[in-house]
Amino acid sequence: MWIQWMAIISVLIIVSLGIAAIYGSYRWQIGTDNLRAQLTNGRREIQPKIYEQKEISGEPAPVQRFFQTVLKDKQSIVSAVKLFQQGEFNLNEMKDKWNPFTATQLFVAQRLGFDWDARIQIAPLLNAFVHDTYLLGEGNLHASLLGLFTLAKMHDTPELNQGELLRFLAEAVWYPTALLPSQGVVWEAINDTSARGTLTDGATTVSLVFQFNAEGVISTIRAEARYRDKLTAMPWVGRFGEYSIQNGMLIPLYGEVGWEHPEGLRLYFKGKITEINYEFAL
Repeated sequence: MWIQWMAIISVLIIVSLGIAAIYGSYRWQIGTDNLRAQLTNGRREIQPKIYEQKEISGEPAPVQRFFQTVLKDKQSIVSAVKLFQQGEFNLNEMKDKWNPFTATQLFVAQRLGFDWDARIQIAPLLNAFVHDTYLLGEGNLHASLLGLFTLAKMHDTPELNQGELLRFLAEAVWYPTALLPSQGVVWEAINDTSARGTLTDGATTVSLVFQFNAEGVISTIRAEARYRDKLTAMPWVGRFGEYSIQNGMLIPLYGEVGWEHPEGLRLYFKGKITEINYEFAL
């Protein structure tokens, strides 16, 4: 008899989890729609609407090679991007414990912002829902179990705003017209294979060192200090690969990101773009 009761209880638990997952996903999607409506409503007109090579004539040599490699003259400027990702996320601070994830992400070039909406599987039928957002100059991080129970929530602190703007600048490799000087990025020479890009939005200014490989594309990015929390800032590193032509632009489909500890780089994200759709200013 007890075996039958255990079976009934197991079924009830599975059904309850399924109902909670459906309701949580529905509730979470409402929040996603609201965030993305704010992103869209905050958009501004982009100028100029096309890229011309004369724009980069005074930039550092590796930066010029980069734009000549990834863009064609008269390329329309990207105004918005929606992409789909899948990959693995390491949720453990001390050891490798990779969990699969899927995500959608919306970028808006002006006024610049993004929303990353992810599902990280932490166990069968059990997902962590994550919003990582930069909206109207403010960062937002919200993690929730099943979309119902808050695990972490941060909003609009100087440290978080800096981290989210750094993410926007790093991921501009997927929409490379956003890295143009006309779109607000200031480039500074370092050497023949690297340059520093600086971006300001409102009260927040961030810089990344971009390393370019022999083909002229971005292989790595590095921030000297990105805040992990309000007290701890560490070097932050991203690596890119699997370059592919998308809408006439050469972009990486694979990326991985981690924190640089004294003992070496510790990755926490490995992801690949499975689909990417652009809107253009012209």
